[in-house]
Amino acid sequence: MLNTSKFGKILLAGLTATVFTGQAMAADITLKLGHLANEQNIWHKAAVKFGEELKALTNGRIEVEVYPNESLGKEMDLINGMQLGTADMTITGESLQNWAPMAALLAVPYAYKSLAHMDEVASGDIGDKIKAEIIEKARVRPIAYFARGPRNLTSNRPIESPDDLNGLKLRVPNVPLFVDVWKALGASPTPMAFSEVFTSLQNGTIDAQENPLALIKSANFNEVQKYVNKTEHVRSWIYLVISELTWSKLSDADKAAVMEAAKRAQAFEREAFLKDEQALVAELSEKGMTFVDVDGAAFAAQAKDAVLANVKPEIKTIVEGLFAN
Repeated sequence: MLNTSKFGKILLAGLTATVFTGQAMAADITLKLGHLANEQNIWHKAAVKFGEELKALTNGRIEVEVYPNESLGKEMDLINGMQLGTADMTITGESLQNWAPMAALLAVPYAYKSLAHMDEVASGDIGDKIKAEIIEKARVRPIAYFARGPRNLTSNRPIESPDDLNGLKLRVPNVPLFVDVWKALGASPTPMAFSEVFTSLQNGTIDAQENPLALIKSANFNEVQKYVNKTEHVRSWIYLVISELTWSKLSDADKAAVMEAAKRAQAFEREAFLKDEQALVAELSEKGMTFVDVDGAAFAAQAKDAVLANVKPEIKTIVEGLFAN
């Protein structure tokens, strides 16, 4: 049965024109999509998938050139370039709070109880408000979002509740929110460059660190840490965005195609993400790490005041609501 939706009618019109000409038209729009991940990263694969889908949906009229490894520029440079019209697309997240304060909601400790809760927020009213502010103030348009692996605490003793932290010397990024939250939980957080973490764990300068499973694996922390404590203290997402300048130049038909391609890329990324998380648990377990379930509610309750003290006034009420959920 033919799709009679608005998008279906637009797409059908374009495909019908192609049937009569008997050949695909050459690309007349090329979008440049730069990002920081490498070619093996799921985000890169999702970006490539977006390009493939968009090319197919527009019968080759729109092509997407994907530039991984910051080869088109660093994240902030790309956002600035998109605002000026020298770049078209990127993958970005809470960095957008430099323009839109609500973007900080993409990565608030203990704000999201589960992946399902995060999806509910990202795709619901709060997510709509975040996107609207990003469009208005950052002048880039979120068209899809990708999940990020939750951050977990690794250590050489099992940590099941905040009481078990008891002065644990813990490396954290140099982010005041992270430092204050871990202090509130009872640890002794130490800001440190990521490049120094392995050696510091090895020589006992620190006892623990926290990161997503993919980084725990790639950094070989299994060689110096025995436990992955499933604190999942930061769940977050990241957006695939297009420049408002680029968007404004697209026809309604092409905008519809972009959104459909983005929807398919998001579904592709989620499936790959879930498989990857399962594989990472298996691989780290095989390498000798033990996964420890924690009292997530106790961690969240003890972290709450420190989180609220650090978030900007513009989002404080929303964060309070997320904690109350």
